[in-house]
Amino acid sequence: QLQLVESGGGLVQPGGSLRLSCAASGARLDYYAIAWFRQAPGKEREGMVCIDSSGSTTNNADSVKGRFTISRDNAKNMVYLQLNSLKPEDTAVYYCAGDLFCKVPGTPYNYWGQGTQVIVSS
Repeated sequence: QLQLVESGGGLVQPGGSLRLSCAASGARLDYYAIAWFRQAPGKEREGMVCIDSSGSTTNNADSVKGRFTISRDNAKNMVYLQLNSLKPEDTAVYYCAGDLFCKVPGTPYNYWGQGTQVIVSS
């Protein structure tokens, strides 16, 4: 069974960058698509980007286009989310999620990490 653990969150100033990591175990990562979600206080969880097993990416959030980039390293069983030009409204808990395919927005993923907090503040 696929297990996911996020890391790399923290406090960053507006305009700064972070790289979040999603470490996979329990199964071969190259079989799975991995998506990144976030949930800000008082808001619904938002799906942002997904990368499938072949490396093709899907962006589901206009708010992060051009600023957030997803990538994967199957040899290391890792998926990354590069966050650039961060804004205070990017403050949220960020989650990675896995399934056999990238899902249509609103369709649940089977496997989830525990989340990592990102705070963008001066």
